[in-house]
Amino acid sequence: MLRNQNHGNLLFLRPLISPNLIQSYPDQFRVAVLTAQNNADLLIEQSLRFRPEAVVICNESQYQKVKSALVPNGIKVYAGDEALAEVVQWPSITIVLTALVGYSGLKPTIKAIEAGKHIALANKETLVVAGELVTELARKKGIQILPVDSEHSAIFQCLVGEFHNPIEKIILTASGGPFRGRKRDELLQVTKAQALKHPNWSMGAKITIDSASLMNKGLEVIEAKWLFGLNAEQVEVVVHPQSIIHSMVQFEDGSIKAQLGLPDMRLPIQFALTYPDRFRNNFPRFDFANYPALTFEKPDMETFRNLALSFEALKRGGNMPCVLNAANEIAVAEFLQDKIGFLAMSEIVEQCLEKITYIAHPTLEDYVQTDKLTRIKALELIN
Repeated sequence: MLRNQNHGNLLFLRPLISPNLIQSYPDQFRVAVLTAQNNADLLIEQSLRFRPEAVVICNESQYQKVKSALVPNGIKVYAGDEALAEVVQWPSITIVLTALVGYSGLKPTIKAIEAGKHIALANKETLVVAGELVTELARKKGIQILPVDSEHSAIFQCLVGEFHNPIEKIILTASGGPFRGRKRDELLQVTKAQALKHPNWSMGAKITIDSASLMNKGLEVIEAKWLFGLNAEQVEVVVHPQSIIHSMVQFEDGSIKAQLGLPDMRLPIQFALTYPDRFRNNFPRFDFANYPALTFEKPDMETFRNLALSFEALKRGGNMPCVLNAANEIAVAEFLQDKIGFLAMSEIVEQCLEKITYIAHPTLEDYVQTDKLTRIKALELIN
């Protein structure tokens, strides 16, 4: 949680992604609560640095380690998902920034919305898994969901001052990952080490693999549908290897607005935390002279099947995006353990989409069961 005198009290669901950002504005923010899923060492390090009032470590096996390090320093320590669900409902909090990875971000985000907290969303899977439920709940509660992903932040920034103008389509840009231009036969022997070498962004292992397989872009397509009230035909993906244009919006008159900048997650994080204001910073600036050519190409959805499968899941709707996400999380975890090959990940996802029962209008319990059953099916297919 970041206490901001002008922009509200924020709870950060994950250790601070960009601690220097907070240090840059000591008169605006102070860290009050930090949370983490498994990374006890980083949670301890940042807690001793920023001196929050309390922390939550979701992995209860790490509780004693965190407690021993922080309680003597006057920092309260809580553990487990239930504690996390309670923290997001604290009366003092007005905005929750959720950056948990994967499906784990869903329930805390729902609890926060139910408690009337605005959401700064860096966890795309929340809307991928249960976009209809989450956005409808936010609408009923009068809650604003501010995007933190660079692509969706770019779209949001392009829409500032344009919310009354209908969108013809949005254009999500993708770097293409480390295997851009390769065909399927060239990807048969891809290694984990090769897939983890992203050309432009520094990210966690799961997101980096998703980027290499274009699943990350597929998840962003589904997230964009819910964030901006679009249908599948209004979302286009183009490969932009330089990662300078983060995304674009085309309006009904044919005009296109784009948001540009160096690939640096600090800017969309800052914009979400300070919106509607823009704070001065010392981040590196983009220089056109250093990028004489910005290029674009169509994504190869035959080679990178995950993007095509994501559009398919979006069009089918219901619980199919939930199936897509759960199957992918299992497939990526198995790939990272060298149990399956790179191309097998999309094969597992496709088979789960075919085998899991379709539910047109799922409840929260339906999403929970779909996630559980898909993970079981994915592991059966692998083993």
